[in-house]
Amino acid sequence: MRPDPAPRRTPAERRARMMALPPLSDDDGGAIDRFVDAIWAESGLARPTLESYRRDLAGLARWRRGGGLAKATRADLFDYLAWRSAEGYAARSNARLLTALRAFFGWQVREGHRPDDPTALLEPPRLPRSLPKAITETHVEALLAAPDASTPDGLRDRAMLELMYACGLRVSELVGLPATGVNLRQGVLRVLGKGSKERLVPMGDEARHWLERYLAEARPRLAGRQVHATLFLTPRAGPLSRQQFWHLVKRHAAVAGIDPARISPHGLRHSFATHLLNHGADLRSLQMLLGHSSLSTTQIYTLVAREKLKQLHAHHHPRG
Repeated sequence: MRPDPAPRRTPAERRARMMALPPLSDDDGGAIDRFVDAIWAESGLARPTLESYRRDLAGLARWRRGGGLAKATRADLFDYLAWRSAEGYAARSNARLLTALRAFFGWQVREGHRPDDPTALLEPPRLPRSLPKAITETHVEALLAAPDASTPDGLRDRAMLELMYACGLRVSELVGLPATGVNLRQGVLRVLGKGSKERLVPMGDEARHWLERYLAEARPRLAGRQVHATLFLTPRAGPLSRQQFWHLVKRHAAVAGIDPARISPHGLRHSFATHLLNHGADLRSLQMLLGHSSLSTTQIYTLVAREKLKQLHAHHHPRG
């Protein structure tokens, strides 16, 4: 018996409600494991994406209370999506869930485990179009100058911030960057992006300067006598997590006099793209630098630049 729709709840309440559902059955857990292994072999999806698929599928399986994930019908999926909407899950979260369901049931059909795909007629929820939030060049300069470069941690932070802004890296790409991915002589990084796609990104003279200083002065002290493949290390000689980098960005933003609520690590990537466009870069080159598989993903930044021009016109033109 399915749970009745409930009033919209807070994230903590939703997590508690999910925890109260029955545990994942062995059959459903095995089906999810086989799917994740297969989709990784087929598409080379990144670990965070695979874990996201696993969580979403496990949520549906537990909600069905032993009814069998692979046996879910279109009506079951409609009911589950309706229940999630009533519970207060965001449209973006439900859209991500639908992506996982389509991948899973598509795999089920290809493998001959079921004759039909119950997601065939499911429409994705409409997502509000939100523009990437870039910070001004003045704020970027203040943020980059915030770390205390006289300490190993501060020098590491300065090098990381410089690289992220100079190269437009994703957070996962930055914290997972191997030492072997750096070519200081040529001034480029070899970055492994989404879908295990590799790209070369120029780092610029300023970022290269700080990276050279980090490698010469800070990294040997952070690594000690141990040998590590990861480029950026913590004082315990381990790699930084995305959450740790998120916290250090917030801390340095506060030092720089920037409202921490207005900045995020991914905001530096958005700033990289927006500032390049503002200074005349073309979309195709920006697509290659960002590692976007589709140009349509990159085109969102033209809207950001256009909004900025409209604001400038409204503020400065006598008839704005």
